[in-house]
Amino acid sequence: MKTGLYLIPTTLGSFDTVNQVLPDNNNQITHQIKFFIVEQIRTARRFLKKINHPVEIDDMTFYELNKHTDKNMISHYLDAAKEGESLGLISEAGTPCVADPGSVIVRMAHERGIDVFPLVGPNSIILSLMASGFNGQSFAFNGYLPLDKGQRAKKIQQLEALAYRNNQTQIFIETPYRNSVLLDALITHCKPSTMICVASNLTLDDQYVKAMSRTQWAKEKVALKKKPTIFLVSKP
Repeated sequence: MKTGLYLIPTTLGSFDTVNQVLPDNNNQITHQIKFFIVEQIRTARRFLKKINHPVEIDDMTFYELNKHTDKNMISHYLDAAKEGESLGLISEAGTPCVADPGSVIVRMAHERGIDVFPLVGPNSIILSLMASGFNGQSFAFNGYLPLDKGQRAKKIQQLEALAYRNNQTQIFIETPYRNSVLLDALITHCKPSTMICVASNLTLDDQYVKAMSRTQWAKEKVALKKKPTIFLVSKP
């Protein structure tokens, strides 16, 4: 195995789907790594235990990368590479560095001449786009929409206008407990013919994916609370 920074995907929900959504080759590579950069150490430990990592958890080294991380410490996270050690960057869910804080580490690796190896795994943004039937040639991920009702309404209309003008699929997310609020806002502020796709709990047994017009969504009842969900908007 070549020395470098490995971008290690995890599951999108329950770790019970590890064998269904992650290639065996990922595990073989991860088993050879003892240094990990993670969002939450507890979650990373559970994931590594689930894939039967042969090294004792206490013998591994973990560096946390989240909004609480001291930015002065980040510059030292790749020091192990100087000693010929590989490091793994693990996301809380899905693929690292996409809608995820890991990009700062990857950029630093490139600056230091450290090879970067992205591993194959599930990404909710891409999976939802695949399942939507919307334009996959031109699309944009917009992260979270504003919390303020007025600003959110304005943003929805701006994204809808982009979808029509550029024939570009607009993708965004929300904190799970506010999913229903966002869907209601889309129904309220989008044009009647605008297409909306809701993709929830992707890859899990209770996966829900449906794409239809705003008018049709106004008649639909769906429980999205506490379920990781992707929202997509498209021209008809």
